[in-house]
Order: sequence, then C-alpha cells, then structure tokens
Amino acid sequence: MTQDGGAGEVRINRIEGSAFSIGGTNNTNTTIHQGGTGAGAPGAAELLEAVRELRIALVRLPRSADRSALDAELDEAAGELEEAGEIRPGLPARLRGALQRWAPLVDSVNAAAALGGLLASLGS
Repeated sequence: MTQDGGAGEVRINRIEGSAFSIGGTNNTNTTIHQGGTGAGAPGAAELLEAVRELRIALVRLPRSADRSALDAELDEAAGELEEAGEIRPGLPARLRGALQRWAPLVDSVNAAAALGGLLASLGS
C-alpha cells in the first residue's frame, strides 16, 4: 500500500546474477538467480568475501549454540578457501547445507542471501 492508502505497485523488469530477500522473520521470500558454473561463476576470492561478510553479520545476532556452530562452519570454509585459493569440490554443498540448516537464524541477514546467490551460481 502507498502512504495515502492506495494500492502501490512494484515492477521488476530483470534481475541477473543477484540474490535478494523480501520479508523478515516468519515471512521470507528469497530469490536466487541460477547462473551455472561457466565463466560468470564466482571465484574463490568472491566466495571467501561472502563467507566473511556473513560472519561479520552474525556478530550482530544474539549469542547462541546455533550461532557458534554456524560461525565455526563458516570459519572452516574461510580457512579452506584461503589455504587452497580455489573452490574445492564439496565446499559449495557444505555451505549450502549450513545455510539451510540454520535458515531460521539467518533469514533476515542480507549477507546470507548474498552467499546463497553465489552458491547457486556455482551449480550443483
């Protein structure tokens, strides 16, 4: 609705290579553009940056065992990306699993949607 009480309208013509989330707790709609594993797929540096951004965003969430477990998993992934300098097989699936497992924890964290978008562009 608009401020004057009338019906508002939003038009989105084209979204490419992006992730976005609309809503908040208990009301989310996260959309991720699937890009594949070709030349446009993210590299290790881009994935590492997204993992670091999510870890930074987690600091603002209340402390909990779930937050600690997710942070540890992200820390391990960041270490692997730094050490190898490449995205090793299995890492994207592990990160996807972590995002799914702790979705209620990170549903309102934009950095989680960004990381999810990069993982989706890597394919299976």
